[in-house]
Amino acid sequence: MKETNFIFGIRPVIEALEAGKSFDKILIKKGLNNELSRELYSTLRTFNVPYQFVPYQKIDRLTQKNHQGVIGFISPIQFHDIDEIVTRIYEQGESPFIVVLDGVTDVRNFGAIARTVECAGAHAILIPEKGAAQVNADAIKTSAGALHTIPVCRANNLEKTVKNLKNNGLSIYVASEKSESLYYEADFKEPFALVMGAEDKGVSIKLRALSDFSLKIPISGKIKSLNVSVAAGILMYEALKQRI
Repeated sequence: MKETNFIFGIRPVIEALEAGKSFDKILIKKGLNNELSRELYSTLRTFNVPYQFVPYQKIDRLTQKNHQGVIGFISPIQFHDIDEIVTRIYEQGESPFIVVLDGVTDVRNFGAIARTVECAGAHAILIPEKGAAQVNADAIKTSAGALHTIPVCRANNLEKTVKNLKNNGLSIYVASEKSESLYYEADFKEPFALVMGAEDKGVSIKLRALSDFSLKIPISGKIKSLNVSVAAGILMYEALKQRI
């Protein structure tokens, strides 16, 4: 990993946060507790940046320089606030179309979905702070640059954020192979959020409980599931077909 991808040291990380830099994640040595680190924790809470505590040795493996027990991985994109995005969509007289990724950790699937999001005219992608694919060079390359174009939003609590979307008038559509309803039976003209889950686990129970409509794609072959980026593409293009 190139050192240009991260910043190390407590004060440099604080200054980068205050300058508006977006971080993919920040690693902090377990047990770090001094006056400067307390200032860092306060800044992290202010800017709502995800961080995790790790053994000192893990940070040492990334750099031998004076890291002071802190290293921050700079994100190649700027993250957005989902509530602000939805408000702006309504103010523009449009019907929100948001794609929510629950547990999609493969960067190439993430990049491929982002590319389709841009092509299908969806307004934004919502991902959790933890348990999501990294927004890195591979993801951006697979997205054909779409990740530099479409808003990507992160949620500290995905369930709570999806509830807020629902309270803001969006129907919650969950993709599930166990559904009795076919995807083209949904009304994609209305404001909605499409929730796609990881291929192995699907959408979480908590998010399924919030759904207004569960969708499935018919499959006639022996393999009973599609790659998540392919499934997302089918559903998004049905939405585009209904909206144009």
